[in-house]
Amino acid sequence: MQREQCGSAAAAPAAGIPGPWKAERVKRRARELGADLVGIASAADLNAFPPDPRWPQTPDRISPYCRSVIVVANRIPAGAFRCKSNVPVQYLDMLVMRKMDRLAYRLAEELERDGHPTFVTAAQETDWSYKRASYGRLSTRHLGVEAGLGTLGLEVNILSPEFGPRLYLTGILTELELEPDKRITEQVCIGESCARCLHACPADAVLHWGIDKRNCAQEAQEFGFAQILKFFDHMIDHPEQDKSKLFASRDFFGFWQGLLRVGGSFGDCPRCLAVCPVGNDYHAHLADVQKVIPEKSPEKTALGKRYKESRVRHDRGEGEKLPGLSDWNLRWVGSEGYQGMVARQMQAYKKLQRDRLERQASGSADQEA
Repeated sequence: MQREQCGSAAAAPAAGIPGPWKAERVKRRARELGADLVGIASAADLNAFPPDPRWPQTPDRISPYCRSVIVVANRIPAGAFRCKSNVPVQYLDMLVMRKMDRLAYRLAEELERDGHPTFVTAAQETDWSYKRASYGRLSTRHLGVEAGLGTLGLEVNILSPEFGPRLYLTGILTELELEPDKRITEQVCIGESCARCLHACPADAVLHWGIDKRNCAQEAQEFGFAQILKFFDHMIDHPEQDKSKLFASRDFFGFWQGLLRVGGSFGDCPRCLAVCPVGNDYHAHLADVQKVIPEKSPEKTALGKRYKESRVRHDRGEGEKLPGLSDWNLRWVGSEGYQGMVARQMQAYKKLQRDRLERQASGSADQEA
């Protein structure tokens, strides 16, 4: 299957691309506007297969006229995951989401200008009526899977072959009927035999193809909504004469900074992203600094071993079925199972490195001659 990836092509005016808005033109335009990955999902498929049928995050809940969802993704630069603190990742999260919002709006505007009603959903937005947790009107992870950009990992982040989980996605809903991309049916995540996300998680939030969102939020959203509520509960019960000290505290400043630029209120903990070995960005920039996982413990190792044993029994049809690998969820995990994608990536990457060194050596020899 052809992957829809781009480099840093300069944005060209839409008028320079002739013809009707077909799928290939839409994806080409998204890449020109700055998308690293782009795919198209059928609204009908998204309506038929919501992530959780009890709480359907579907296009028809937003607009009954939507025919297609254009899914764009932008990577988080790997350099941020080489730093001593999480602050660079927090800041880049904000920049990446702003970049996505701009390019998504421009594409929606161009489609609508040509007669196709189109709008953009917020990439990171919570619908308060959904489970009283951070669930948006659409799941961008599942949008990405349906658009052929990746599959869900052990900790149910979306993993793309190019960037692993180090990316953000957003959806552009349009009434234009576009040919959808095919889903990736091979499991991108190595799974239980890797379990690096499980070993690295400081909140012990990684389940067996699932996530404990409450535990995750304690680390991932240090200054998020739940933490703000706790702070104000504490402030109300605090002695009146000492309340001024709370306003001069690190927590209060963190909330203020989060309101200004998202940092700390979203995406504060990058550990599962940093240690995931999927993607050429990991092989090129992270394998050296993320090889050792300080958070790994005998308890986490034992849990990973139990996950692996449970998976073997599940695949044989023995023992309890794993909810994260139900027939419904297998659609997004990858129905073919893991087939060695990361090993193939590593081999291809090493070959590229060898070829590059050979070209450099050949160029040096030519110059000396």
